[in-house]
Amino acid sequence: MSESKIPTPHIGAGEGEIAESILLPGDPLRAKYIADNFLTDAAQFNATRNMLGFTGFYKGKRVSVMGTGMGCPSIGIYSYELIHFYGCRNLIRVGTAGALRPDVKVRDLVFGMGACTTSNYVKQFRLPGDYSCICSFELLEKAVSAARERGLEYHVGNILSSDMFYNPDLPPAGTTWDRMGVLAVEMESAALYSNAAYGGANALCILTVSDSLVTGEATTAEERQTSFTDMMEVALELV
Repeated sequence: MSESKIPTPHIGAGEGEIAESILLPGDPLRAKYIADNFLTDAAQFNATRNMLGFTGFYKGKRVSVMGTGMGCPSIGIYSYELIHFYGCRNLIRVGTAGALRPDVKVRDLVFGMGACTTSNYVKQFRLPGDYSCICSFELLEKAVSAARERGLEYHVGNILSSDMFYNPDLPPAGTTWDRMGVLAVEMESAALYSNAAYGGANALCILTVSDSLVTGEATTAEERQTSFTDMMEVALELV
């Protein structure tokens, strides 16, 4: 932890206000929902840019939760500061995704074992080749066990971190992501996984399928904010 760097330009917390394990929803209101409904003795540590953050306790263990915004650049900033300036060691993204395959149903859980990406975020590490963004096996193993114990529908595999939410109406340029076994698409995990690797931290992306690009089925914005509690409970078991 670099005490002289805190508070950061994006996080207003002081030293020791953020736990080593933190849940990272994209939506700051989902962070507040988790703090209000799952944590005890929760105290707010951040409101800078309205990116709400809280620290409390879950089953006696200290844990934090904070929003990250949308896209690789946004979660890239927050996760970097959390790792390098606040000493976070376990970063667990809890978010939503669009299913790319017919066997991945709306409201299923997806654990991102690896994150493909269309973003240039990872290229800025200037590696002499293409980097494979992967999660922490330790966190993944615990998450799968927690989901299995609860009898939840889940999938483990590759996900896609895309820079675009609204894709242009263009014909496919080559092999499609689903043909390569990619389960679902979201917008943040590649940045989180590469930042965690660079900073020597653990990271995992736990997603709830909010819509299907195969069937067109979709959930509401309110459901995405407050009702996807299975992934929240699984994520909290990891701390």
